[in-house]
Amino acid sequence: MSLETPCTSVCQIDPRTNLCFGCGRTLPEIARWSAMDGAERAAVMAQLPARMAEAGLTPMQPRQRTQSR
Repeated sequence: MSLETPCTSVCQIDPRTNLCFGCGRTLPEIARWSAMDGAERAAVMAQLPARMAEAGLTPMQPRQRTQSR
């Protein structure tokens, strides 16, 4: 089963806002993410665009993952 996540693999916390530069979640939200039920995750995800805009942060694009050969 796949867990829906806003994670963009840009895991850096803005010291001014305490939000992740990549997804806009707080550290406590990131830490609890896998323990949250679907409704709680959906509620957080619904807040992220406005939260990022209010904080003046632009959501970052996911990092490109390289495949090892």
